[in-house]
Amino acid sequence: MSAPSRGPRPNQPTKPGRPAKPGLHPRNRHAGGYDFPALVKASADLAPFVRKAPHGGLSIDFADPAAVKALNRALLAEAYGIRGWDIPPGYLCPPIPGRADYLHHLADLLAADADGAIPRGPAIRVLDVGVGANAIYPILGHCEYGWSFVGSELDEAALAAAARILAANPGLAEAIQLRRQRDAKAIFTGVIKPGERFDLSLCNPPFHASAHEAREAAQQKWRKLGREAAWPVRNPARNFGGQGAELWCEGGEAGFIRRMITESATLGDRVTWFTSLVSSSASLPAIHRALRQAEAREIRTVAMVQGQKQSRFVAWTFLDAEARHSLRAAGAALPKERS
Repeated sequence: MSAPSRGPRPNQPTKPGRPAKPGLHPRNRHAGGYDFPALVKASADLAPFVRKAPHGGLSIDFADPAAVKALNRALLAEAYGIRGWDIPPGYLCPPIPGRADYLHHLADLLAADADGAIPRGPAIRVLDVGVGANAIYPILGHCEYGWSFVGSELDEAALAAAARILAANPGLAEAIQLRRQRDAKAIFTGVIKPGERFDLSLCNPPFHASAHEAREAAQQKWRKLGREAAWPVRNPARNFGGQGAELWCEGGEAGFIRRMITESATLGDRVTWFTSLVSSSASLPAIHRALRQAEAREIRTVAMVQGQKQSRFVAWTFLDAEARHSLRAAGAALPKERS
């Protein structure tokens, strides 16, 4: 049984109250903006947060964590048929259009090794490094493309929250495994099992290099919103959601990705494409230098635009094009374990 999915929908023209999201991938269901009447119909919990916007349409207060969570729940219900999505207070609440964009670009990456055809179905195995309490990448990836996922996570409470989402959606539970990463210094080790391989790994790494840096960045967001008077005194780094490990790590995102690269070099025949989001373009030189030192066979940097936000991801592989094509044609037929 697969998770409910309505299939790709053509981008729709912008309507009043439905501002377009420029730059999103052509297959992104959310490129036409938010249809709030349809979203409220799909999830009545959103209704109290919908209000008139300055442009004359409808919107929510994106500085209100409860409103953002209600919007996510409605988006997942309306566009993907997901029920019972929830996250504990203080955990990262992801922007769904941007998360979907990453997955659509990853599908294009796989298609380039499959004569332009996007590989679909459960034979495509994806490792989500840091699945979080929201499990957003496995949810979207399975609903859009039918892929199967393993989600790794250090935080036991986050894993429990993700498990509750899967339990509420049997099709997801069949396609997504959750695994605890018990070593805070490891990324792939301890998660990838003997004889197991993946077509992709993906990651949204912690961005900041310290808790202090995370708090400063959060406070700056509130200033830009003109909401400094509402700046929370307690747990200020979490006003937009996010536990410590979701927000910062030693060395910031560049340090995390460099550690990922070092470890990936020992697993070059176990994962076809390693990938990671890179929030800051300033991180790219160090990342590319590390990839060259690790002797990655191919390195790609893919730009993404989501409204006013510019982002990107880096992808690397230790396999040449012929080996990748052969693996894809054979259905990546190495042994595949299930827990």
